[in-house]
Amino acid sequence: MRVVIAGQGYVGLPLAVRAAEVGHQVIGYEIDRRRVDRLAGGDSYVEDIPDARLRPLLATGAYRPTAEPAELAGFDLAVITVPTPLRDGVPDLSYIEAAGEVLAAHLRPGATVVLESTTYPGTTEELLAPLLEKASGLLAGPDFHLGYSPERIDPGNPVWRLENTPKVVSGIDEASLRVVDGFYRQLVERTVPVSSCKEAELTKLLENTFRHVNIALVNELAMFAHDLGIDIWEAIDAAATKPFGFLRFNPGPGVGGHCLPIDPSFLSWRVERALGRSFRFVELANDVNSHMPDYVVRRLTEGLNQRRRPVNGSRVLLLGLAYKKNTGDARETPAARVAELLTRMGAEVRAADPHVLPGVHLPGQRGPFSGVQRVAPTPAELAAADAVVLLADHDDFDYAAIGEHAGYVLDCRRRVTGSAVEVL
Repeated sequence: MRVVIAGQGYVGLPLAVRAAEVGHQVIGYEIDRRRVDRLAGGDSYVEDIPDARLRPLLATGAYRPTAEPAELAGFDLAVITVPTPLRDGVPDLSYIEAAGEVLAAHLRPGATVVLESTTYPGTTEELLAPLLEKASGLLAGPDFHLGYSPERIDPGNPVWRLENTPKVVSGIDEASLRVVDGFYRQLVERTVPVSSCKEAELTKLLENTFRHVNIALVNELAMFAHDLGIDIWEAIDAAATKPFGFLRFNPGPGVGGHCLPIDPSFLSWRVERALGRSFRFVELANDVNSHMPDYVVRRLTEGLNQRRRPVNGSRVLLLGLAYKKNTGDARETPAARVAELLTRMGAEVRAADPHVLPGVHLPGQRGPFSGVQRVAPTPAELAAADAVVLLADHDDFDYAAIGEHAGYVLDCRRRVTGSAVEVL
């Protein structure tokens, strides 16, 4: 088939590459021309897709990136994988709408459109379907197929990839479901059909709300345990030995990416708007997790005070700017808030991250990671810091060297050992 993947980010590019690998002619549509130029040159900016996997597909023409809407003409199946951010607590679906309008201009009878972007239940049938129908003059169901399949990409995960992660699929009718399911069966080992798009949309929000709430639980427990003089990590280790009824979650400096800081709020917004009721678990989890960077700075301030050092004028080295280990994904990263607070308090903030490249624009900041000098975590740099804060525990870091050379470490991930190490 001639397949269009609208959006070539952490979700869209792996999907496009996989579809091309199984034999489809794939057009990767991306409105950011800088991204298109990089992809056309065989330069992948998504760590899960190495250049060596991208270039053969470009050479054969199986995959072609473009920013030109006219090149989408004649598609048999299109997948929308664009961002869905929050704007002042309200879901911003403008990227879905824009992608839908572009695709509608080339929509033909018998073609299929699938939405993968995370959104609230009802979006596919109540927003996307009418948009496609109005712009194309065709009817969803009788004239073209429409479905929803939530993305489950976990950046940097070497075990669970697109191919071996079960894929939830849905359609607005039986015919649509058959086509959507048939497409994804070619890409993944297992599909999981559900009865309607609303169930599929809720599935994604349920998965991430579950994680968000449980991370908030252990984060709040970590704060209380510290004040009570209890080792929360030892308690978690002990609880994790139970073979049933417990699933391990670890505390950390906050949550990032799209899934946890944003996705549960889609569900909360939808519940409040449709039912007039508040989703209290999500609101509480948002409050706890969004304030974890503030707690990290408070703990760091206390640690420096115990060493007779004020934050103002102290040299602080942040290790890890990504929101999670072994990835360059800095979306909604808690490191941005930590750096902002420390800089505002007068600290000399430096940062090391082998995955987040210098010049990367982080959410919530104007321009690059402003006010923060990028350095390598050398023994000299570690020793020169008044405090070292481990925020993202990349495997690239030399944890033995950190414990040996740093004079004071606030370890938010429990990876460093030594007499000068304090664990979150």
